[in-house]
Amino acid sequence: MNMTTTPVRFLAGNQVYLRPIELADTDWYFNTLYDAETRRLTGTQKHFSREQIGRYIEGKAGDSSSVLLLIALCSDNTLIGDIAIQDIDPTNRNANIRIAINSPGNQGKGYGSEALRLMLGYGFGVLNLHRIELNVFAYNEHAMRVYEKVGFKREGVQRDALFYNHRYHDSILMSMLEDEFRTLYPAE
Repeated sequence: MNMTTTPVRFLAGNQVYLRPIELADTDWYFNTLYDAETRRLTGTQKHFSREQIGRYIEGKAGDSSSVLLLIALCSDNTLIGDIAIQDIDPTNRNANIRIAINSPGNQGKGYGSEALRLMLGYGFGVLNLHRIELNVFAYNEHAMRVYEKVGFKREGVQRDALFYNHRYHDSILMSMLEDEFRTLYPAE
């Protein structure tokens, strides 16, 4: 029996592709949750065990309210982050999106922008969503610039929404509508 080890490329771009998370990714995902800079930028406060992460990954397979995918480089299949559409509301056709590129060496190269465009295309074009929103903490100016470059619009500020590292921080609410996406990315 010939077993293939080629990863599934669920959504593919020029630089990155998105693939489903698997139980075999537990250690990688667990380790990314303890990178200090990733925790700060995402506002992650909780701690998790490997067993909890394994159960979380197993639970994602049957969760119709979210789509969690890993981001990998097309060139060598290296995992560099994760992206999720979550809290999918099929009645109102909206959801939120989150992304994490885990190594500073992989940031600023367009990987996150491409992953976002791939996932937004899936959200608007396959999941039939009308509105996709996100929250970004005010101290994450780089991410805000990326989101604006991709086409997200600022909607408001949730004042003192996060308590992290002995201080309160504002959370910026941003969104994109399906017609805005189709105008910006007609070929997607």
